Amino acid sequence: MASNPVPPVTVSRAPLDSSGAGAAIERWTLAAGPVEVQVLTLGATLHGVRVPDRTGAVAQVLLGSEHLGELLGPARHFGATVGRYANRIADSRVTLDGVEHRLAPTGGGVTLHGGPDGFADRLWQAEQVGEEGRAGVRLHLHSPDGDQGFPGALDVWVSYLLSGGGELAIEYRAVTTRPTVVNLTNHAYVNLAGEGSGDVLGHLLTVDADEYTPVDERQIPFGPYEPVAGTPFDFRTPRPIGKGIHEEHPQLTGPGGYDHNWVLRPRPQDGPPVRAALLEDPVSGRSLEVLTTEPGVQVYTANSFHGAVRGPSGVAYGPYAGVALETQHHPDSPHHPAYPSTELRPGQEFRSVTVLRFASGFPRSHTV
Repeated sequence: MASNPVPPVTVSRAPLDSSGAGAAIERWTLAAGPVEVQVLTLGATLHGVRVPDRTGAVAQVLLGSEHLGELLGPARHFGATVGRYANRIADSRVTLDGVEHRLAPTGGGVTLHGGPDGFADRLWQAEQVGEEGRAGVRLHLHSPDGDQGFPGALDVWVSYLLSGGGELAIEYRAVTTRPTVVNLTNHAYVNLAGEGSGDVLGHLLTVDADEYTPVDERQIPFGPYEPVAGTPFDFRTPRPIGKGIHEEHPQLTGPGGYDHNWVLRPRPQDGPPVRAALLEDPVSGRSLEVLTTEPGVQVYTANSFHGAVRGPSGVAYGPYAGVALETQHHPDSPHHPAYPSTELRPGQEFRSVTVLRFASGFPRSHTV
């Protein structure tokens, strides 16, 4: 019996909004069969992913906004490429080769997501790219020496490549002129039932990690890694996100849910991406498998959402409206010598790959 042909990948672009200020922002659309991916040049943002459910019905599964004011405001990190340093750096400083560099603070005694004017706020240059079986868009940003306090002029490239089978690869590269630190991630929020459909507490989550990094009141890691066994952080087998999210656990009562880094099981150095997490929605049958070369994944359950962003569905997003699975190096790594290093030096090249595999059908059942 002949197999189903793999659909071709088409790539197109248009202004985000040809009638106003959004005309300077490009919206790139990648499509393969029923799967459609949208990328904005503002923040090198993964702006949308439309995929079918078990019946073939297609829905938008990323949280987002079509309003420029929200994209520049409360939705500025939704799906964005976050850098120069994703997550938090304590005390807004890093020391390299004995020299301390003061970073632009974002409040609360930390520098979060690269500073108040991070990569999510920049317009990136984009060009179409493709290779056998995949096509997409490559975005480039030049970050000057001293940008947000970080040393070194940094050139960054992010490629979104869609395969005919609907698999989306996010590939990162960076080079620097001076020793610096780099930690890049994508900050998309996923709701596999469809954006605006309610919360994700019933989604099943698996994280391929035996340990996580506990944090203080600033969400800065402290002490050694902690085992997940016997805690609400144990997602080694599929478990509803909401099953332990409201437990009286000291790591959950402060943030009101999950906003933590899981330490992924070791993966081959310079090898291909390895699975980090699996997200499944029993109702729609959609699933998302996340593979990465990174050593950690930050799971954030949108605990602080309070209706400031209204999605394409017209629904305002409340707590737990989506979940972010941010593949990354560990938070505050410059202050933790035992963590995998985030240092990048002249002559070196930062490389990272994360793969998003969306699927439908979800045939198996779980005991939870």
